[in-house]
Amino acid sequence: MMGIEWLRPGVFFGSIMFALIGVVIFWICFVVIDKLTPYDLWAEIVEKRNMALAIVVAAMCIAIGLIVSAAVHG
Repeated sequence: MMGIEWLRPGVFFGSIMFALIGVVIFWICFVVIDKLTPYDLWAEIVEKRNMALAIVVAAMCIAIGLIVSAAVHG
């Protein structure tokens, strides 16, 4: 019976809400980081193809994701 525990409406919708909250917090953190940098991250990565900056931003995204998931999980 434990295999279908996540199908209960309270558990299912709680998981959806925590996922949405986590994505929103992640997005806000990325926007703040983008505003703190002296240039436009998206243009620098996509248009100028700055691979080093892309790796740094990816590492920041992973770190922010881990922090948000730890905060949501408890």
